[in-house]
Amino acid sequence: MTAEDRDPERFGALSARGEGGGEGSRRLVLGLDVGGSKTHAILSDGETVLAEVLAGSANPASVGVEEAARQLRSVFERIVDAPLAAIIAGVAGADTAPAALRFRELLAIHRPGARVSVVHDSELLLATAGVGSGIAVISGTGSVGWARDEQGRTARAGGWGYLLGDEGSGYWVTRMAMRHALERVDQGEPADLLSQQLASDCGLQGPAELLDHFTANPERRFWASRARVVFELAHDGDPTACAIVSGAADHLTFFATSAGGRLGLTGPVVLAGGQLVHQPLLQRAVRERLESRGYGDIRVLDRDPVHGAVDLALALAAA
Repeated sequence: MTAEDRDPERFGALSARGEGGGEGSRRLVLGLDVGGSKTHAILSDGETVLAEVLAGSANPASVGVEEAARQLRSVFERIVDAPLAAIIAGVAGADTAPAALRFRELLAIHRPGARVSVVHDSELLLATAGVGSGIAVISGTGSVGWARDEQGRTARAGGWGYLLGDEGSGYWVTRMAMRHALERVDQGEPADLLSQQLASDCGLQGPAELLDHFTANPERRFWASRARVVFELAHDGDPTACAIVSGAADHLTFFATSAGGRLGLTGPVVLAGGQLVHQPLLQRAVRERLESRGYGDIRVLDRDPVHGAVDLALALAAA
């Protein structure tokens, strides 16, 4: 159910109740998954999704503090104006105390009475998969590996951002294809299938136009979405595309084994992010590499990570 579908009478009754309330009152919680491209929020009473909101990115690292505050305001305006017992936000890149504190402050102004916690968005994956400890690997617009053991210790690998890393991500896959195409231009070689297909997908006449097009349109989501060209050609056996997919799998496997290895974990491993969930070639390659290294209980996330934020918020409200 979306915010636009909610029942005004039912939500008015909820608004009239206190935060933690009298006997029979429902404790409302809000879970947020704040990525680099969108914000996904769910309001729940622990039994029912009362409102679900999609908004633009509210991640200060991606869009700046002013735009992040604007998008959060949009989210809160579209959910019921009732006291919240707890709010959990999983925020990409919020794995330092200053970053988490800044986002807590942005949230607290909307519901000052709620208990608020900000975690790295990777933490939502384990919660969504229903496990308290394990390894999460994300490959979407960006990439990262993250692990947590039963004692609550955590470890991360990758996730440095598109300028320094994000190997194995959608952006990285397209960047490798771009480098291949431009190197052929530099060497005076004719466009191969990957180079021409990439240029065509961007609406260009040929690979020589790619550099100017990238300079004029550097938006990460646009270029990450072009990764589908690489996967389509890899599916058909194109050797260059296959090599790029293989390299992506190597990097993502390293993230998992590095983060998990530091905590002595070999599973469960939760695969998440648009590429790992929706690109079978990459998913299979990562699975095979992990299994060959002794990593087991490999799961593919089958729910949106925001549901993990809701579960964590319910636990925080009950604490």
